[in-house]
Amino acid sequence: MKVAVVGATGMVGEVMLKVLAERNFPITELLLVASERSVGKKLSYKDEEHTVIGLSDAVAAKPDIAIFSAGGDTSLEWAPKFAEVGTTVVDNSSAWRMDPEKKLIVPEINADSLTPSDKIIANPNCSTIQMVMALAPLHKKYKMKRVVVSTYQSVSGTGVKAVQQLENEIAGVKGEMAYPYPIGRNALPHCDVFLENGYTKEEMKLAREPQKILDDRSFSISATAVRIPTAGGHSESVNVEFHNDFELNEIRQILNNTPGVTVQDNPDTNTYPMPIYAHDKDEVFVGRIRRDETQRNTLNMWIVADNLRKGAATNAVQIAEYLVDKNLV
Repeated sequence: MKVAVVGATGMVGEVMLKVLAERNFPITELLLVASERSVGKKLSYKDEEHTVIGLSDAVAAKPDIAIFSAGGDTSLEWAPKFAEVGTTVVDNSSAWRMDPEKKLIVPEINADSLTPSDKIIANPNCSTIQMVMALAPLHKKYKMKRVVVSTYQSVSGTGVKAVQQLENEIAGVKGEMAYPYPIGRNALPHCDVFLENGYTKEEMKLAREPQKILDDRSFSISATAVRIPTAGGHSESVNVEFHNDFELNEIRQILNNTPGVTVQDNPDTNTYPMPIYAHDKDEVFVGRIRRDETQRNTLNMWIVADNLRKGAATNAVQIAEYLVDKNLV
């Protein structure tokens, strides 16, 4: 299995290599790929040194799978070139997510829709992944009507520059700004760019992507996405109205029985999900499970996950694992 990691020198790329190693993904040849300015750099994978190559060389090598985390413009230009030589691309950017010809995959939910002809596969937005992991089994049982989500997203979701801004502010050092305002001791209701409707791109991803993943447009989602000064891990307050009523014990049981989901929900012992506990883990953590007492058939939940792992790298690697396991590459 010849595997290319495109964007190997970036924040998500580094986590991708870590996840591939941890999960012992079956690699016979590994290609570490990055932009021209990074070509020639040395990176380590399983104690073996690899030299970073450029995109043209990677296409010429015709890998079986290419996992992309190099930004939307790079994906739009290069994913089709890899696909043309027979490579299956798993893309972590937003470039292909809402393309009607491309599948948007969370393996636990809809990997069974993949076929050998799917040569460009989209990895959903990090905030979407953790939300649908909890919502999908509940939707199956109770049928969602409307979801209102507010996110509390870490600076790592923006990238290295944002992490450095936060670290500089903590240390009292002036440096380059990733955001238009300080992030330390602050909260910015501004994730990604603003659109004409007043929402940000991140908020619209949360509204649209779950409908595509679940192949169901009968429910609606309204989102507010907020950046907070945590180094890693995204949190979400989710209010979901169902068509059918539920019992809280049954909700907990369904979530407990959902692969990839861990329930942390005991107010008596102050047990609830937090980014500090989700760090470096692949599970989606759900807690603060309670009935909305102002409206019928409505539930409140608090959902937390490591945005660089299940929200990005791990989900992409799980897609690649499924492709290998089902002989789709």
